[in-house]
Amino acid sequence: MADKQQQEEPQFCCSVCVDTPKDPVSLNCGHNYCRSCLEVFWDKQEVKRGKYSCPYCREVFSPRPVLRRNNMLAELVENLSIQQAPPPAAVARAVPSDVACDFCSEAEPNAATVSCLTCLASYCPTHLQSRHSVPVFKKHQLVSATVPLQERMCTKHNKLIDVYCRTDEQLVCSVCAVDEHKSHTTAPVSEQRADVEKHLLSRQKEIQKRVVQREEELEGLEEAEENLESCADTALEDCNKIFGDLIASMLRRHKEVKQLIADQEKTAAAHAQELRLRLREEVTQLRRRDAELERLLRADDHIHLIQVFQSLSTSCDSPDFSPGAAPLRGFKDVTASVSELRDKLETVLNDTWPKISTTISYVDFSLLPEPQSREDFLRYCCPLTLDVTTNYPYLNLVSKNLMMKPSPSPYAAHPDRFTKFAQVLCKEGLSERCYWEVEWYARTLSAAVAYKDISRASDESRLGNNDKSWSLECAANGYSFRHNNVETAVSGVSAYKIGVYLDYKAGTLCFYQVSEPMVLLHKVKTTFTQPLYPALGLNYEWYDAGVYAQLVKLW
Repeated sequence: MADKQQQEEPQFCCSVCVDTPKDPVSLNCGHNYCRSCLEVFWDKQEVKRGKYSCPYCREVFSPRPVLRRNNMLAELVENLSIQQAPPPAAVARAVPSDVACDFCSEAEPNAATVSCLTCLASYCPTHLQSRHSVPVFKKHQLVSATVPLQERMCTKHNKLIDVYCRTDEQLVCSVCAVDEHKSHTTAPVSEQRADVEKHLLSRQKEIQKRVVQREEELEGLEEAEENLESCADTALEDCNKIFGDLIASMLRRHKEVKQLIADQEKTAAAHAQELRLRLREEVTQLRRRDAELERLLRADDHIHLIQVFQSLSTSCDSPDFSPGAAPLRGFKDVTASVSELRDKLETVLNDTWPKISTTISYVDFSLLPEPQSREDFLRYCCPLTLDVTTNYPYLNLVSKNLMMKPSPSPYAAHPDRFTKFAQVLCKEGLSERCYWEVEWYARTLSAAVAYKDISRASDESRLGNNDKSWSLECAANGYSFRHNNVETAVSGVSAYKIGVYLDYKAGTLCFYQVSEPMVLLHKVKTTFTQPLYPALGLNYEWYDAGVYAQLVKLW
């Protein structure tokens, strides 16, 4: 009996809410519904299309039928004992941003989770669970209720949008496709979705690759930040030690000077004491002799006076002692010497401090990660031009001063012109991050940077032969790096396009073989104290054909 009841139950269900009909009504097509479910359904149809159809068989009625109660069905429903399903889980009420369920009769409907593109209705989880028991509904196409169904409808023909016009790049309905867009290229939305998915997948892969790259850069940034903190602490400790040593040395010298002054003062005081005693003794002796002479002058015995005078004349007096008329030597010369030391130290500090201050200010606190791909490097490209006042007289500048070639006609003399070697500086001095590329064809190329005051005429004026320039020497058989006339071998496959990356504040100069990925040839880590000027040099013979070097225009 229970099995029979379960088989018969669907025919007594409302086709809208798929539940036991409440206040059941019947249509002329024979299908039964809850009065409230059918009225809500038709109210929505009236707003959208102005037509009224059976939700189950889609038979159209016009005008809107007057609903009458099916008394027989109501009595059967009352007499049947249909076991009720457990109450569904709580469903969220719809907010203005949600799509509301079409079958919730409450003033505050539940939020719909799916929409049916076949019956053009939206369902909350409660009503969706009920309709799953009706086999015919299983063939309907359900989609997530992300936007209201009216936004999926063609406003002109009130039909579901199911075609994409590729000519006009817009979504249309099937009527529009054979009407306004008849001669256009169209495709079903499913086919267009596949094309969009391919594009999105490609974009997604690109974004995922970018995410990985940025995560690696973030790790590098965090590592650089830790290294910066560590380097700052080390530099501070080193400076504290150096200044501590200087202070200790000055204190030690101060103590030695104080000791020398004290010792000298003690020696001088002892000498003065000895001198004072001798002077007092001499004064005593002189006063004694003065008294004796006074007595002789008062004596009335002439013979005795003469005899005593003769003995005084021949007797030996005490050695004549005189400290001299000059005063004791003071310590003014010591003060003058120490003052001279102070002035010299101040001079050294004043001469050295700007370099120290400049070096500290050049420390890169931006912590920007170094570029990895050529695309990253190109973000730092900057306009460069070769300086026509510096090029070797027999190098002709062409292509808006981006290229240099050998020339039999010399340029006029200029104080900034290189006269010993075939090389040239750029006009632009660099003191930030910058990237440029060089193409060349010659026996060797010097891709370099140099200070503005590099020598122009001596043997040391060659790029890399002095402490004012850094040069990568490129040849058909490989590379070498030169600075301050010291040559370092560089491994790598010879290439005729070289990328140069400068991070001035970080003190980094890198040379790359331009490719994807970029191949690092050589890296310099130092402290730059003047703006750097990109430079090019060539080594060739007059009979060599096609010799040139040029800056690649990246900007």
